[in-house]
Amino acid sequence: MKTQVHRLAAAAPDDVSTLAEAIDSGMIVAENVVAVLGKTEGNGCVNDFTRAFATKSLKALFAKRLGQGEAEIEERIAFVMSGGTEGGLSPHWLVFEVVPGSIELRHAKSLAVGVAFTREFLPEEIGRMEHVRETARAVREAMAAAHLDSEADVHYVQVKCPLLTAPRIAAARERGRSVATQDTYESMGYSRGASALGIALALGEVEKANLSDEVITADYSLYSSVASTSAGIELMNNEIIVMGNSRAWGGDLVIGHAEMKDAIDGAAVRQALRDVGCCENDLPTVDELGRVVNVFAKAEASPDGEVRNRRHTMLDDSDINSTRHARAVVNAVIASIVGDPMVYVSGGSEHQGPAGGGPVAVIARTA
Repeated sequence: MKTQVHRLAAAAPDDVSTLAEAIDSGMIVAENVVAVLGKTEGNGCVNDFTRAFATKSLKALFAKRLGQGEAEIEERIAFVMSGGTEGGLSPHWLVFEVVPGSIELRHAKSLAVGVAFTREFLPEEIGRMEHVRETARAVREAMAAAHLDSEADVHYVQVKCPLLTAPRIAAARERGRSVATQDTYESMGYSRGASALGIALALGEVEKANLSDEVITADYSLYSSVASTSAGIELMNNEIIVMGNSRAWGGDLVIGHAEMKDAIDGAAVRQALRDVGCCENDLPTVDELGRVVNVFAKAEASPDGEVRNRRHTMLDDSDINSTRHARAVVNAVIASIVGDPMVYVSGGSEHQGPAGGGPVAVIARTA
């Protein structure tokens, strides 16, 4: 059993032509695909319908190639769309295949991927402890599917989570229920934060006794160092992809990670590259960069209004949301090191790494 990862360019949110060509040529076996991550050129906010547009286009493609209905495709493939390609960010698809095979323990560890889905949440559960607990359960399920027995072997957990809209808030109110926030944009942060704390709980990074509704998006000393969560309007459950290294898997791919302390922490990017053997010196060589499959990172405008004791204005811009600024900054830092702007940078890092920073992970081929 092994994982294969394919990075494909996208000309628009509905442009699945590169993926269709890869399937038709035999480069990708549609039956083996377990997840597709995408960077789409929307605003990344509540009304970013490029995520739903992309998901719909991908489901339609797989339904046609596999001869199944879209409902069946939803149960077998996780679609995680992250809106916002500000600055140099290049829209793309990242396709994960799991090639079936026997389970044989090897000396070396290779990239392992597990996928799980939570149940659908009620609007009043989004961004609250039930959201945390259900996410933790699904993360453990995905770890088991990936044969990741140790939390230390988990290097990145990608979650797509829901958000609140005016109709969803009204539906809760009609049932006599309150919601975490009346602000639909703020609900994205609550959902991302609860999902991240669920990851932290599953991996033993936080104690259950320290968690409550009150700490979500409030106590940023509680976080996961491997969580990446992205909220969207197109779903009401969490879709979870756990990535780690396991002796039960074969193949030539590995994953590593580090923590960016702030938005310009290039040292952490280089550390994540070293974690997969791709940055022996201060900067990676051309040969080392040739082994990099993709880089993942979270981006956030530091909530204290400063980056290394210098004032930033990202939080004060009423025209452009701060997450859009942050994605552009983090992408520029990563692209300057790996020489490629086609990386997966997601905005909003509530409880995902230290405040103002976030996890950065690298998938690469072994030397």
